[in-house]
Amino acid sequence: MIPTEKQSEALWEKYHLSEEKRIHVRLVARVAMFFATKFQVNKKLLLAAALLHDIDKGVPGLPGERHPDTAVRILQEESMNEVADVVMTHPLHAILDSAISPKTWEQKLLYLADKMVKYEILTVDKRFDLWRKETLPPDARKILDDSYPKVKKLEEEVVTLAGVIPADIAFLA
Repeated sequence: MIPTEKQSEALWEKYHLSEEKRIHVRLVARVAMFFATKFQVNKKLLLAAALLHDIDKGVPGLPGERHPDTAVRILQEESMNEVADVVMTHPLHAILDSAISPKTWEQKLLYLADKMVKYEILTVDKRFDLWRKETLPPDARKILDDSYPKVKKLEEEVVTLAGVIPADIAFLA
């Protein structure tokens, strides 16, 4: 099942998604849907994935789960397997792992949109600058440093094919 926007918002309530995270997912959805107008994608699937990619942020995961494993499990329990397949590939580290790296356009656009949003729409460079200012453990810092060139390459691919420049996307806010 692919939920509607209203059904996705009902899941925010059920899983206690904070208002701060709701702002983030709405902006991710805005960027993803902007890109969706430039590509042949399942727009309903992409919108649902964007709205639900952080559904696990308000609930504790099971032992051994990390983000987005809990989100994927929740979506599968809600019979939203297609959405779970897109959400599974959105964390920063996914681009470094060929088994879970984004491959479909829905996955790529969600991944990139998420990397262009904090609580405002940014370029990938600005988003990474914010991450670099955070105090991160060494393993997270390595993921950040290793993923940056691949995320930049994805950004360049998407914006080139979409016929836009990254700075223009910030005007969607």
